[in-house]
Amino acid sequence: MRTNVLSEHSRQFETLRFAYPVVSRRSRGLSLGLNVNPDKLCNFDCPYCQVDRTTPGSAKTVDFDAMLAEIDGLMSLAQSGEIWNLARFASTPAPLRRFNDIAFAGDGEPTTYLRLGDAIREVHALKQRHGLADVKTIVLTNATMLHSDVVRGRLRELAAGPYEIWAKLDAGTQEYFELVDGTTRKLDRIVEGITACARELDVTIQTMIPTIDGKDCGNAEAAAIGDRVARIKRDGGSLLQVQVYTTARRPADARIGMVADERLDELAGVIQARTDVPVQTYYGRMWE
Repeated sequence: MRTNVLSEHSRQFETLRFAYPVVSRRSRGLSLGLNVNPDKLCNFDCPYCQVDRTTPGSAKTVDFDAMLAEIDGLMSLAQSGEIWNLARFASTPAPLRRFNDIAFAGDGEPTTYLRLGDAIREVHALKQRHGLADVKTIVLTNATMLHSDVVRGRLRELAAGPYEIWAKLDAGTQEYFELVDGTTRKLDRIVEGITACARELDVTIQTMIPTIDGKDCGNAEAAAIGDRVARIKRDGGSLLQVQVYTTARRPADARIGMVADERLDELAGVIQARTDVPVQTYYGRMWE
C-alpha cells in the first residue's frame, strides 16, 4: 500500500539523526523538521502523541554541528526541487510542492533545549545563504516553558525573519487538560505563559481534539477553550489564529481516534463563537 504523504511524519529520514522532511497539512507544503529532543523526553504525556516512549530515543543528546549540517543539506534538496524526485515524496500533489518552513518540533518539548536560541540564529543564517529568506521558522511548543524569561529570550531570535510560534492549548478546564495532555501541571500557568509570550511575539494557538475512548472533548470544553483564547488576547496577547485539528497519524495509545470532519467543524465553531481570533480547521486522516 502506498503511504499517504500527509500521514507520513516520521522523524527518521535516510541516515539523518536530527533533521527530517515532511509534507504538512497545516503548513500546506514542505516542512523541514528539527528534532531537538531525540532522547524522547517530554514534560507532557499526551495520549494522542505518535511517539512511542516505550522504545529508546535515537540519541541521548543533540550533536549541534551535525544537526546544522543535516538541515543545510535538506535545504539544498528543497531549494533545488530535487526532494520531489525522492520516492517518499513522489505522490505529493502539485499544490503542496512548495517549501513552507523549518520547524523545531521533535520527540519532546523543543523549548527545553538549551541551545534553541543558537539553533534558531544559525538556521536563519542558513536560510539567507540558500536564498530562502522568505521561508518561515516555526517553533512548536506545549507552552510549559513560556513563563520563563530565559526561554522567551531564546524565542526572540525568531524575530530576525519570518516566523511562527505554535503554542499548544488543548483544553479549557483543568480536568480535561490532565486527561488530554497527560499532566498534572496547572492549566492557568500554561495560559499565563502563552500570554507572556504573545505580548512579545506573535503566537498561533494549536488545539488538538482527538477522540478518547470514542468521545471528543464536547461543546462545553470547546467553549472553555474559546474563553481561554479570548482572555489571552484581552490581556494583551498577539494571537494570529487558532488551529483546530485532529489525529492524522497513528498514536501510541490505542484509545485515541479521529474526530469526523463535520464534528470538528462544529467544535471549531463553538470556539470561534467565544473569540474574534480566526479559527482554522484541519481535518484528520485515518492512519494506514
